[in-house]
Amino acid sequence: MFDLDKYTSFIEAQIKDIQTPKKPANLYDPFRYLLNIGGKRIRPILTLLGAELFGLEKEKVIGQALSVEIFHNFTLVHDDIMDEAPLRRNSKTVHEKWNQNVAILSGDVMLIKAYQQLCRIEPERLSEALLLFNNTAIEVCEGQQLDMDFETRDNVTIDEYIEMIRLKTSVLLGSALQLGSIVAQADKVDQENLFAFGQNIGIAFQIQDDILDLYADPEKFGKQVGGDVISNKKTILHLTAEANATIEQNEVLKQLQKETNIEFKIKRTRELFDQLDVKKTCKDKMDAYSKKAMTSLDAINVNEDQKENLIQLAAYLMLREV
Repeated sequence: MFDLDKYTSFIEAQIKDIQTPKKPANLYDPFRYLLNIGGKRIRPILTLLGAELFGLEKEKVIGQALSVEIFHNFTLVHDDIMDEAPLRRNSKTVHEKWNQNVAILSGDVMLIKAYQQLCRIEPERLSEALLLFNNTAIEVCEGQQLDMDFETRDNVTIDEYIEMIRLKTSVLLGSALQLGSIVAQADKVDQENLFAFGQNIGIAFQIQDDILDLYADPEKFGKQVGGDVISNKKTILHLTAEANATIEQNEVLKQLQKETNIEFKIKRTRELFDQLDVKKTCKDKMDAYSKKAMTSLDAINVNEDQKENLIQLAAYLMLREV
């Protein structure tokens, strides 16, 4: 049985061991603050599992796992500035707790620290790891830019949205896994299949998140149901509704975006989505990406029992009811 808590505790202990200077405090305090206010640690755990899949002990890939986690937190610092977000993991965001300039510079040093951790690797594997890491970093930035561009566009397609979440979110999951397999000296084809597994699970997970935002049980969801509707976000639900609605229904959708009565806005939007069978359409797409992920995992040339931890982690990520 896969013990997620054991892996999370292992990562937490390694994070606490990261050495950073005391001064300048406004550079390094935010670094320590964000890394120590929690998080699921799924990405670095994926790096550990990517190595273990090919027989390498998790202790031998910790530098690369930490690089993924620090890089992820770097992106969060800058995303929060761009989104003007007040909270992250139920705590003040870095730019709110300090200020925007401190947050930008502290984010920058996090990126450099991520590279320092990445370079804790056998020299013959370094160029391969750097190539993957650099390509991933560029794609994450591309995804964030697309996400911001979509805010002011009225003609976003479902395919464009899928590409945005692939870049912004999913490539890092795939790369986290592949980094572990690089250190473990896995065959290139197996590496690519492992990357595809992580990427497609990431897309399925984000689609699931969009569905849950409107259809989750409020008592289990942990945040306000309908938040994306309130914010007029162009989620896959909204784009699916637009693509399948009549002219009249699309006009209703546009009017609802201007609605100031929040309860009515959420209720009426959900009713319109139900008329268009949006939830089922999106769930079918989510299931399709989930199946693609498992097909890639099936193709990896290791014993089936070695894949069990990844299968169980994927099941955990997709456990939430939609």
